[in-house]
Amino acid sequence: MRSEIRVVAENGQEFRFDLEHATPMSNQQGRDWLDAEFIRLECEPLRPTGKLLLADKVMVVARAAGAGLLADAAWGRQFAQAAAAALGKPTALIDVPAMSVSF
Repeated sequence: MRSEIRVVAENGQEFRFDLEHATPMSNQQGRDWLDAEFIRLECEPLRPTGKLLLADKVMVVARAAGAGLLADAAWGRQFAQAAAAALGKPTALIDVPAMSVSF
């Protein structure tokens, strides 16, 4: 099965992460990794209520990372693996300018 995470950064640059042959993370590992990066990158919830959906967390971590971290091969691959694991989807498009995550 095809496994690829695509991210469109704020500047319009697109990053593709082929996870076809990567060792998958468990759902919990993906959530834990995203939680740690959410805190490290000092992200804020998207919603004023403070409720944070998984797709929101993936979005704000991608936005905070920006093109700089997404271009880092090791960080970008870990982000893609964590996003795929946490979302439970082998493919996704994370479009930061549009603030959308689609499968």
